[in-house]
Amino acid sequence: MDFDSVIKKRRSVHSFKNKEVSWRDICKAIESARNIPLAGNHNTINYTIVRERKAINDIAECAEQDWINDVNILVVVSSDEKILEKLYDERGRIYSRQQAGAAIHSFLLKLVDLGLSACWVGSFNDNRMRRILEIPPHIQVEAIIPIGYEKLKTPVKKKKDLEIVTSWEKWNQKRIH
Repeated sequence: MDFDSVIKKRRSVHSFKNKEVSWRDICKAIESARNIPLAGNHNTINYTIVRERKAINDIAECAEQDWINDVNILVVVSSDEKILEKLYDERGRIYSRQQAGAAIHSFLLKLVDLGLSACWVGSFNDNRMRRILEIPPHIQVEAIIPIGYEKLKTPVKKKKDLEIVTSWEKWNQKRIH
């Protein structure tokens, strides 16, 4: 699939078929996401693959998202921002969050390329997530990504026009034609 098609095909999917997802495909997506730009070439990202039914159910409850119970695999992305804080002080936290966003997006795009669907879930109880997956307190849980095969077609949502989201030379300065 060409790159623009992958980007346009990616959707936040909440309805999945009862079909097993290969952990090998998940590893392929992680392998792709590992190639993101890294501040100072220091990786802060960790991917926790979750297949245990009880853990998936607990995570669904923690996120208050019942539809997560329908998947047989999910990935929790976390980061250790302390690594970059030691090198870049306060900016290190920003760089770590940027890395997490880049990693999650690259991961989602590779899943689409592999014929899989997913959703980036960012709302959950942090402390409960740490308890469920035994994540140390200094690690930031960035996202839950439930993965599967799309059951119901997710409609395309209209995006803002290019002219609306683009400035020229200065903030909010529109191009004069």
